[in-house]
Amino acid sequence: MKLAPGIFREYDIRGVVGRDLDAEGAFALGRAYALFLGEEGSPGPVVVGRDNRVSSPELSRAVQEGLLAGGRDVVDIGEVTTPIFYYSRILYGIDGGVMVTASHNSPEFNGFKLARGHATIYGEQIQRVRRLLDEGTVGSHADGKGRAGGRGHERGRREERDPVPAYLEMLGEKIRLGPRRLKVVVDCGSGTMSHFAPRALEAWGCQVIPLYCDSDPTFPHHHPDPIQPGNLVDLIRMVQQSRADLGVGYDGDGDRLGVVAPDGSVVWGDMLMILFWREILPRHPGATALVEVKCSQALVEEIERLGGKPVFSRTGHSLIKARMKEIGAVFTGEMSGHMFFADEYYGFDDALYATGRLLRILSHTDRALHELLADVPRYCCTAETRIPCPDEAKFRVVGDLVARFRDTHQVIDVDGARVIFPDGWGLVRASNTQPALVARCEATTPEGLERICRTMKEALSRYPEVEEFQWA
Repeated sequence: MKLAPGIFREYDIRGVVGRDLDAEGAFALGRAYALFLGEEGSPGPVVVGRDNRVSSPELSRAVQEGLLAGGRDVVDIGEVTTPIFYYSRILYGIDGGVMVTASHNSPEFNGFKLARGHATIYGEQIQRVRRLLDEGTVGSHADGKGRAGGRGHERGRREERDPVPAYLEMLGEKIRLGPRRLKVVVDCGSGTMSHFAPRALEAWGCQVIPLYCDSDPTFPHHHPDPIQPGNLVDLIRMVQQSRADLGVGYDGDGDRLGVVAPDGSVVWGDMLMILFWREILPRHPGATALVEVKCSQALVEEIERLGGKPVFSRTGHSLIKARMKEIGAVFTGEMSGHMFFADEYYGFDDALYATGRLLRILSHTDRALHELLADVPRYCCTAETRIPCPDEAKFRVVGDLVARFRDTHQVIDVDGARVIFPDGWGLVRASNTQPALVARCEATTPEGLERICRTMKEALSRYPEVEEFQWA
Protein backbone atom coordinates (compact mmCIF):
# COMPACT_ATOMS: atom_id res chain seq x y z
CA MET A 1 0.00 0.00 0.00
CA LYS A 2 1.17 3.50 -0.79
CA LEU A 3 0.34 6.12 1.78
CA ALA A 4 -2.84 7.97 0.83
CA PRO A 5 -1.92 11.49 -0.43
CA GLY A 6 -4.52 13.14 1.79
CA ILE A 7 -2.76 12.06 5.00
CA PHE A 8 0.26 14.29 4.26
CA ARG A 9 -1.01 17.24 6.25
CA GLU A 10 0.43 20.63 7.18
CA TYR A 11 2.25 19.46 10.32
CA ASP A 12 2.39 15.67 10.14
CA ILE A 13 1.21 12.51 8.39
CA ARG A 14 -1.91 10.92 9.88
CA GLY A 15 -4.65 8.53 8.76
CA VAL A 16 -6.59 5.33 9.45
CA VAL A 17 -4.44 2.22 9.70
CA GLY A 18 -5.32 -0.34 7.04
CA ARG A 19 -7.12 2.22 4.90
CA ASP A 20 -4.65 5.10 4.56
CA LEU A 21 -1.41 3.58 5.81
CA ASP A 22 0.14 0.27 6.75
CA ALA A 23 3.57 -1.28 7.36
CA GLU A 24 4.39 -1.30 3.64
CA GLY A 25 3.67 2.40 3.45
CA ALA A 26 5.67 3.05 6.63
CA PHE A 27 8.66 1.27 5.10
CA ALA A 28 8.40 3.41 1.97
CA LEU A 29 8.10 6.53 4.13
CA GLY A 30 11.29 5.58 5.97
CA ARG A 31 13.12 5.23 2.68
CA ALA A 32 11.74 8.53 1.41
CA TYR A 33 12.69 10.32 4.61
CA ALA A 34 16.21 8.94 4.48
CA LEU A 35 16.48 10.40 0.97
CA PHE A 36 14.98 13.71 2.11
CA LEU A 37 17.51 14.02 4.93
CA GLY A 38 20.31 13.35 2.47
CA GLU A 39 19.08 16.05 0.13
CA GLU A 40 18.86 18.44 3.09
CA GLY A 41 22.47 17.74 4.02
CA SER A 42 21.45 16.23 7.35
CA PRO A 43 24.00 13.57 8.33
CA GLY A 44 23.98 10.97 11.03
CA PRO A 45 21.46 8.59 12.56
CA VAL A 46 17.71 9.01 13.01
CA VAL A 47 15.82 8.74 16.31
CA VAL A 48 12.57 6.74 16.15
CA GLY A 49 9.96 6.75 18.92
CA ARG A 50 6.37 5.60 19.15
CA ASP A 51 3.21 6.14 21.21
CA ASN A 52 1.15 3.41 22.90
CA ARG A 53 -1.25 2.63 20.05
CA VAL A 54 -1.81 -1.00 19.03
CA SER A 55 -0.42 -0.35 15.54
CA SER A 56 2.61 1.67 16.66
CA PRO A 57 5.13 -1.17 17.21
CA GLU A 58 4.56 -2.57 13.71
CA LEU A 59 4.66 0.84 12.05
CA SER A 60 7.77 1.77 14.02
CA ARG A 61 9.58 -1.40 12.93
CA ALA A 62 8.61 -0.79 9.33
CA VAL A 63 9.70 2.85 9.22
CA GLN A 64 12.98 1.82 10.87
CA GLU A 65 13.52 -0.82 8.19
CA GLY A 66 12.95 1.82 5.54
CA LEU A 67 15.48 4.15 7.16
CA LEU A 68 18.02 1.34 7.50
CA ALA A 69 17.54 0.36 3.87
CA GLY A 70 18.06 4.02 3.00
CA GLY A 71 21.49 3.92 4.60
CA ARG A 72 20.58 5.57 7.90
CA ASP A 73 21.56 4.32 11.32
CA VAL A 74 18.56 4.18 13.65
CA VAL A 75 18.30 4.86 17.37
CA ASP A 76 15.11 3.17 18.60
CA ILE A 77 13.90 4.83 21.84
CA GLY A 78 10.77 2.69 22.18
CA GLU A 79 7.43 3.84 23.63
CA VAL A 80 7.70 7.48 24.63
CA THR A 81 5.81 10.74 24.50
CA THR A 82 6.50 13.16 21.68
CA PRO A 83 8.31 15.57 24.07
CA ILE A 84 10.62 12.73 25.18
CA PHE A 85 11.25 12.07 21.49
CA TYR A 86 12.11 15.75 21.01
CA TYR A 87 14.38 15.74 24.06
CA SER A 88 16.20 12.58 22.94
CA ARG A 89 17.40 14.38 19.82
CA ILE A 90 18.96 17.02 22.08
CA LEU A 91 20.30 14.43 24.52
CA TYR A 92 21.98 12.37 21.79
CA GLY A 93 22.84 15.22 19.44
CA ILE A 94 20.86 13.68 16.58
CA ASP A 95 19.26 15.78 13.87
CA GLY A 96 16.72 13.50 12.17
CA GLY A 97 13.77 11.80 13.82
CA VAL A 98 10.46 10.02 13.27
CA MET A 99 7.76 9.82 15.94
CA VAL A 100 5.00 7.29 15.29
CA THR A 101 1.84 8.80 16.76
CA ALA A 102 -1.69 9.95 16.05
CA SER A 103 -1.76 12.22 19.12
CA HIS A 104 -5.38 12.62 20.30
CA ASN A 105 -7.11 10.74 17.48
CA SER A 106 -9.26 7.66 18.05
CA PRO A 107 -7.59 4.20 18.18
CA GLU A 108 -7.91 3.35 14.49
CA PHE A 109 -5.64 6.27 13.53
CA ASN A 110 -1.88 6.49 13.47
CA GLY A 111 0.76 8.57 11.77
CA PHE A 112 4.20 10.15 11.81
CA LYS A 113 5.85 13.37 12.94
CA LEU A 114 9.09 13.98 11.06
CA ALA A 115 11.82 15.96 12.79
CA ARG A 116 14.82 17.80 11.45
CA GLY A 117 16.80 20.73 12.80
CA HIS A 118 15.23 22.52 15.75
CA ALA A 119 11.69 21.23 15.19
CA THR A 120 9.38 19.06 13.10
CA ILE A 121 9.11 19.66 9.37
CA TYR A 122 5.88 21.05 7.94
CA GLY A 123 4.20 22.41 4.84
CA GLU A 124 6.28 22.16 1.67
CA GLN A 125 8.88 19.94 3.32
CA ILE A 126 6.26 17.30 4.12
CA GLN A 127 5.04 17.54 0.53
CA ARG A 128 8.60 17.00 -0.70
CA VAL A 129 8.73 13.75 1.26
CA ARG A 130 5.42 12.76 -0.33
CA ARG A 131 6.78 13.49 -3.80
CA LEU A 132 9.91 11.43 -3.15
CA LEU A 133 7.69 8.55 -2.15
CA ASP A 134 5.37 8.99 -5.14
CA GLU A 135 8.28 9.17 -7.59
CA GLY A 136 9.12 5.58 -6.74
CA THR A 137 12.75 6.41 -6.01
CA VAL A 138 12.70 4.67 -2.66
CA GLY A 139 12.27 1.04 -3.62
CA SER A 140 9.95 -1.53 -2.05
CA HIS A 141 9.81 -3.51 1.15
CA ALA A 142 11.11 -6.55 -0.66
CA ASP A 143 14.50 -5.03 -1.50
CA GLY A 144 14.97 -3.63 2.00
CA LYS A 145 17.85 -5.99 2.84
CA GLY A 146 20.97 -4.70 1.22
CA ARG A 147 21.64 -1.54 -0.67
CA ALA A 148 19.24 1.35 -0.67
CA GLY A 149 17.24 1.82 -3.80
CA GLY A 150 20.19 1.40 -6.10
CA ARG A 151 21.84 4.58 -4.77
CA GLY A 152 24.86 2.80 -3.37
CA HIS A 153 24.20 3.37 0.33
CA GLU A 154 25.21 0.63 2.72
CA ARG A 155 22.42 -0.57 4.98
CA GLY A 156 22.34 1.28 8.27
CA ARG A 157 22.67 -0.15 11.75
CA ARG A 158 20.11 -0.12 14.57
CA GLU A 159 20.53 0.31 18.31
CA GLU A 160 18.18 0.79 21.25
CA ARG A 161 18.51 3.56 23.83
CA ASP A 162 16.38 4.68 26.77
CA PRO A 163 16.17 8.47 27.19
CA VAL A 164 13.51 8.34 29.91
CA PRO A 165 15.76 8.41 33.01
CA ALA A 166 17.69 11.41 31.65
CA TYR A 167 14.44 13.16 30.71
CA LEU A 168 12.87 12.73 34.14
CA GLU A 169 16.10 13.80 35.83
CA MET A 170 16.19 16.90 33.63
CA LEU A 171 12.61 17.80 34.60
CA GLY A 172 13.52 17.39 38.26
CA GLU A 173 16.42 19.79 37.86
CA LYS A 174 14.49 22.41 35.91
CA ILE A 175 11.34 22.43 38.07
CA ARG A 176 11.68 23.09 41.81
CA LEU A 177 8.41 23.72 43.61
CA GLY A 178 7.77 26.09 46.49
CA PRO A 179 6.54 25.37 50.02
CA ARG A 180 2.89 24.64 49.22
CA ARG A 181 2.28 20.92 48.65
CA LEU A 182 -0.25 20.51 45.87
CA LYS A 183 -2.93 17.88 45.41
CA VAL A 184 -3.30 17.16 41.69
CA VAL A 185 -5.70 14.95 39.75
CA VAL A 186 -3.85 13.54 36.72
CA ASP A 187 -5.90 12.30 33.75
CA CYS A 188 -3.76 10.63 31.09
CA GLY A 189 -6.77 9.38 29.13
CA SER A 190 -5.09 5.93 29.00
CA GLY A 191 -2.54 7.43 26.58
CA THR A 192 1.24 7.29 26.52
CA MET A 193 1.55 9.84 29.33
CA SER A 194 0.28 7.13 31.69
CA HIS A 195 3.85 5.86 31.98
CA PHE A 196 5.38 9.23 32.86
CA ALA A 197 3.09 11.93 34.28
CA PRO A 198 2.28 10.41 37.71
CA ARG A 199 5.97 9.60 38.26
CA ALA A 200 7.08 13.13 37.41
CA LEU A 201 4.49 14.86 39.61
CA GLU A 202 5.24 12.59 42.55
CA ALA A 203 8.95 13.33 42.12
CA TRP A 204 8.10 17.04 42.30
CA GLY A 205 6.46 16.39 45.67
CA CYS A 206 2.80 16.53 44.66
CA GLN A 207 0.02 14.37 46.04
CA VAL A 208 -1.17 12.64 42.87
CA ILE A 209 -4.68 11.32 42.34
CA PRO A 210 -4.43 9.22 39.15
CA LEU A 211 -7.35 9.09 36.74
CA TYR A 212 -7.15 6.80 33.71
CA CYS A 213 -3.38 6.47 34.11
CA ASP A 214 -3.21 2.82 33.02
CA SER A 215 -1.96 2.68 29.45
CA ASP A 216 -4.68 1.25 27.20
CA PRO A 217 -4.57 2.00 23.45
CA THR A 218 -8.29 1.37 23.09
CA PHE A 219 -8.90 4.54 25.16
CA PRO A 220 -11.87 2.97 26.95
CA HIS A 221 -12.86 6.01 29.03
CA HIS A 222 -12.47 8.92 26.61
CA HIS A 223 -10.22 9.99 23.77
CA PRO A 224 -7.01 11.53 25.10
CA ASP A 225 -7.89 15.03 23.93
CA PRO A 226 -8.02 17.52 26.83
CA ILE A 227 -9.50 20.46 24.92
CA GLN A 228 -12.80 18.73 24.19
CA PRO A 229 -15.18 19.55 27.07
CA GLY A 230 -16.76 16.10 26.96
CA ASN A 231 -13.39 14.53 27.75
CA LEU A 232 -13.01 16.67 30.89
CA VAL A 233 -16.23 15.65 32.68
CA ASP A 234 -14.59 12.99 34.85
CA LEU A 235 -11.58 15.18 35.58
CA ILE A 236 -13.82 18.03 36.75
CA ARG A 237 -15.82 15.66 38.94
CA MET A 238 -12.69 14.16 40.50
CA VAL A 239 -11.11 17.56 41.17
CA GLN A 240 -14.22 18.72 43.02
CA GLN A 241 -14.80 15.47 44.89
CA SER A 242 -11.19 15.26 46.10
CA ARG A 243 -10.90 18.98 46.76
CA ALA A 244 -7.73 19.01 44.68
CA ASP A 245 -5.76 22.14 43.91
CA LEU A 246 -6.12 21.45 40.20
CA GLY A 247 -6.59 18.77 37.60
CA VAL A 248 -4.40 18.20 34.55
CA GLY A 249 -5.27 16.24 31.42
CA TYR A 250 -3.01 15.18 28.58
CA ASP A 251 -3.40 14.22 24.96
CA GLY A 252 -2.28 10.87 23.60
CA ASP A 253 1.35 11.77 22.95
CA GLY A 254 1.92 14.27 25.75
CA ASP A 255 2.46 17.58 23.99
CA ARG A 256 -0.87 19.24 24.92
CA LEU A 257 -2.16 20.18 28.35
CA GLY A 258 -5.67 20.69 29.69
CA VAL A 259 -6.26 22.25 33.11
CA VAL A 260 -9.19 22.29 35.54
CA ALA A 261 -9.34 24.71 38.49
CA PRO A 262 -10.60 23.64 41.95
CA ASP A 263 -13.96 25.34 41.34
CA GLY A 264 -14.49 23.03 38.33
CA SER A 265 -13.84 25.64 35.67
CA VAL A 266 -11.68 24.82 32.66
CA VAL A 267 -8.61 27.01 32.24
CA TRP A 268 -8.21 27.26 28.47
CA GLY A 269 -4.93 27.83 26.67
CA ASP A 270 -5.13 31.62 26.40
CA MET A 271 -5.84 31.97 30.14
CA LEU A 272 -2.92 29.67 30.95
CA MET A 273 -0.73 31.92 28.84
CA ILE A 274 -1.75 34.90 30.94
CA LEU A 275 -0.44 33.13 34.04
CA PHE A 276 2.80 32.19 32.32
CA TRP A 277 3.33 35.66 30.82
CA ARG A 278 2.87 37.19 34.28
CA GLU A 279 5.90 35.18 35.38
CA ILE A 280 7.96 35.57 32.19
CA LEU A 281 7.51 39.15 30.97
CA PRO A 282 8.88 40.83 34.12
CA ARG A 283 12.08 38.88 33.47
CA HIS A 284 12.08 39.70 29.74
CA PRO A 285 10.73 43.26 29.56
CA GLY A 286 9.51 44.38 26.16
CA ALA A 287 9.65 40.87 24.71
CA THR A 288 7.73 40.07 21.55
CA ALA A 289 4.79 37.84 22.46
CA LEU A 290 3.32 35.69 19.72
CA VAL A 291 -0.47 35.38 20.02
CA GLU A 292 -2.27 32.63 18.13
CA VAL A 293 -5.14 34.15 16.12
CA LYS A 294 -7.80 32.14 18.01
CA CYS A 295 -6.85 33.61 21.41
CA SER A 296 -8.91 36.04 23.45
CA GLN A 297 -8.39 39.78 23.31
CA ALA A 298 -7.90 39.50 27.09
CA LEU A 299 -4.54 37.84 26.41
CA VAL A 300 -3.50 40.67 24.08
CA GLU A 301 -4.48 43.25 26.67
CA GLU A 302 -2.62 41.47 29.46
CA ILE A 303 0.57 41.22 27.39
CA GLU A 304 0.36 44.95 26.69
CA ARG A 305 -0.26 45.70 30.38
CA LEU A 306 2.86 43.71 31.27
CA GLY A 307 4.93 45.65 28.76
CA GLY A 308 5.17 42.98 26.07
CA LYS A 309 4.65 43.43 22.36
CA PRO A 310 1.83 41.17 21.10
CA VAL A 311 2.14 39.93 17.52
CA PHE A 312 -0.47 37.62 16.01
CA SER A 313 0.74 34.28 14.67
CA ARG A 314 -0.56 31.35 12.66
CA THR A 315 -2.05 28.27 14.26
CA GLY A 316 0.02 25.08 14.29
CA HIS A 317 2.78 23.77 16.55
CA SER A 318 5.35 23.36 13.75
CA LEU A 319 4.64 26.84 12.37
CA ILE A 320 4.85 28.42 15.82
CA LYS A 321 8.14 26.73 16.70
CA ALA A 322 9.65 27.94 13.45
CA ARG A 323 8.42 31.48 14.07
CA MET A 324 9.73 31.45 17.64
CA LYS A 325 13.15 30.41 16.40
CA GLU A 326 13.08 33.13 13.74
CA ILE A 327 12.40 35.99 16.16
CA GLY A 328 13.98 34.58 19.32
CA ALA A 329 10.70 34.43 21.23
CA VAL A 330 10.89 33.29 24.86
CA PHE A 331 7.40 31.80 25.14
CA THR A 332 4.07 31.33 23.44
CA GLY A 333 1.23 28.84 23.27
CA GLU A 334 -1.95 27.75 21.54
CA MET A 335 -5.59 27.50 22.53
CA SER A 336 -5.22 23.75 21.96
CA GLY A 337 -2.89 23.43 24.96
CA HIS A 338 0.51 23.40 23.23
CA MET A 339 2.87 25.53 25.36
CA PHE A 340 6.32 26.50 24.10
CA PHE A 341 8.87 27.65 26.69
CA ALA A 342 12.22 28.92 25.46
CA ASP A 343 13.13 31.04 28.48
CA GLU A 344 14.23 28.15 30.70
CA TYR A 345 13.53 25.23 28.35
CA TYR A 346 14.17 24.06 24.80
CA GLY A 347 11.32 25.75 22.91
CA PHE A 348 9.37 22.61 22.05
CA ASP A 349 5.87 21.80 23.30
CA ASP A 350 6.03 19.59 26.36
CA ALA A 351 2.84 19.26 28.41
CA LEU A 352 4.67 17.75 31.38
CA TYR A 353 7.12 20.64 31.57
CA ALA A 354 4.23 23.10 31.16
CA THR A 355 2.56 21.34 34.09
CA GLY A 356 5.70 21.86 36.13
CA ARG A 357 5.73 25.57 35.34
CA LEU A 358 2.09 25.89 36.42
CA LEU A 359 2.74 23.93 39.61
CA ARG A 360 5.71 26.16 40.37
CA ILE A 361 3.47 29.24 40.20
CA LEU A 362 0.80 27.67 42.42
CA SER A 363 3.30 26.31 44.94
CA HIS A 364 4.43 29.85 45.78
CA THR A 365 0.95 31.23 46.58
CA ASP A 366 -1.95 30.34 48.85
CA ARG A 367 -4.49 31.54 46.27
CA ALA A 368 -6.52 29.07 44.23
CA LEU A 369 -5.88 28.75 40.52
CA HIS A 370 -9.14 30.40 39.50
CA GLU A 371 -8.49 33.23 41.97
CA LEU A 372 -5.24 34.04 40.17
CA LEU A 373 -7.31 34.76 37.06
CA ALA A 374 -10.15 36.61 38.78
CA ASP A 375 -8.94 39.99 37.52
CA VAL A 376 -8.90 38.95 33.85
CA PRO A 377 -11.83 40.32 31.82
CA ARG A 378 -14.30 37.60 30.88
CA TYR A 379 -15.46 38.28 27.37
CA CYS A 380 -18.36 36.49 25.71
CA CYS A 381 -17.22 34.02 23.08
CA THR A 382 -18.13 31.01 21.00
CA ALA A 383 -16.20 27.79 21.14
CA GLU A 384 -14.05 26.86 18.16
CA THR A 385 -16.55 25.97 15.43
CA ARG A 386 -15.61 23.69 12.54
CA ILE A 387 -17.59 24.28 9.35
CA PRO A 388 -17.37 21.70 6.53
CA CYS A 389 -15.83 23.13 3.36
CA PRO A 390 -13.93 21.20 0.64
CA ASP A 391 -10.14 21.37 0.68
CA GLU A 392 -10.11 22.79 -2.83
CA ALA A 393 -12.36 25.69 -1.77
CA LYS A 394 -11.46 26.58 1.82
CA PHE A 395 -8.42 28.79 1.13
CA ARG A 396 -10.20 30.59 -1.69
CA VAL A 397 -13.18 31.32 0.57
CA VAL A 398 -10.93 32.70 3.31
CA GLY A 399 -8.98 34.84 0.86
CA ASP A 400 -12.19 36.30 -0.49
CA LEU A 401 -13.45 37.03 3.03
CA VAL A 402 -10.25 38.93 3.81
CA ALA A 403 -10.73 41.11 0.73
CA ARG A 404 -14.44 41.72 1.37
CA PHE A 405 -14.11 42.65 5.05
CA ARG A 406 -11.06 44.80 4.47
CA ASP A 407 -13.26 47.33 2.66
CA THR A 408 -15.07 48.12 5.91
CA HIS A 409 -13.08 46.67 8.83
CA GLN A 410 -9.57 46.16 10.12
CA VAL A 411 -8.57 42.58 9.27
CA ILE A 412 -5.68 40.63 10.77
CA ASP A 413 -4.79 38.17 8.02
CA VAL A 414 -1.75 36.26 9.30
CA ASP A 415 -3.93 33.11 9.39
CA GLY A 416 -7.34 33.60 7.83
CA ALA A 417 -9.48 36.64 8.57
CA ARG A 418 -9.65 37.94 12.15
CA VAL A 419 -12.13 40.75 11.59
CA ILE A 420 -12.03 43.54 14.18
CA PHE A 421 -15.29 45.11 15.39
CA PRO A 422 -15.65 48.00 17.87
CA ASP A 423 -16.59 45.56 20.63
CA GLY A 424 -14.96 42.29 19.58
CA TRP A 425 -13.75 40.15 16.69
CA GLY A 426 -14.73 37.29 14.41
CA LEU A 427 -12.31 34.76 12.92
CA VAL A 428 -12.54 32.44 9.94
CA ARG A 429 -9.49 30.42 8.92
CA ALA A 430 -8.87 27.33 6.85
CA SER A 431 -8.20 24.17 8.82
CA ASN A 432 -4.77 22.68 8.17
CA THR A 433 -5.97 19.19 9.03
CA GLN A 434 -9.52 18.80 7.69
CA PRO A 435 -11.76 19.87 4.79
CA ALA A 436 -13.20 22.58 7.00
CA LEU A 437 -13.15 26.20 8.04
CA VAL A 438 -12.45 27.08 11.67
CA ALA A 439 -14.44 29.99 13.11
CA ARG A 440 -14.65 31.74 16.46
CA CYS A 441 -16.12 35.02 17.72
CA GLU A 442 -15.65 37.13 20.86
CA ALA A 443 -17.28 40.30 22.18
CA THR A 444 -17.51 42.39 25.32
CA THR A 445 -21.28 41.76 25.70
CA PRO A 446 -23.75 39.00 24.80
CA GLU A 447 -25.50 41.39 22.41
CA GLY A 448 -22.24 42.19 20.69
CA LEU A 449 -21.38 38.52 20.36
CA GLU A 450 -24.76 37.81 18.78
CA ARG A 451 -24.26 40.62 16.26
CA ILE A 452 -20.70 39.58 15.33
CA CYS A 453 -21.74 35.94 14.96
CA ARG A 454 -24.62 36.97 12.70
CA THR A 455 -22.34 39.14 10.57
CA MET A 456 -19.73 36.39 10.13
CA LYS A 457 -22.35 33.75 9.38
CA GLU A 458 -24.05 35.96 6.79
CA ALA A 459 -20.69 36.49 5.09
CA LEU A 460 -20.04 32.73 4.98
CA SER A 461 -23.53 32.01 3.64
CA ARG A 462 -22.58 33.68 0.33
CA TYR A 463 -20.40 30.69 -0.56
CA PRO A 464 -22.22 27.56 -1.76
CA GLU A 465 -19.19 25.43 -0.84
CA VAL A 466 -19.63 26.27 2.85
CA GLU A 467 -22.13 24.05 4.63
CA GLU A 468 -24.81 25.38 6.95
CA PHE A 469 -23.65 25.45 10.57
CA GLN A 470 -24.50 26.52 14.10
CA TRP A 471 -22.03 28.28 16.37
CA ALA A 472 -20.54 25.97 19.00
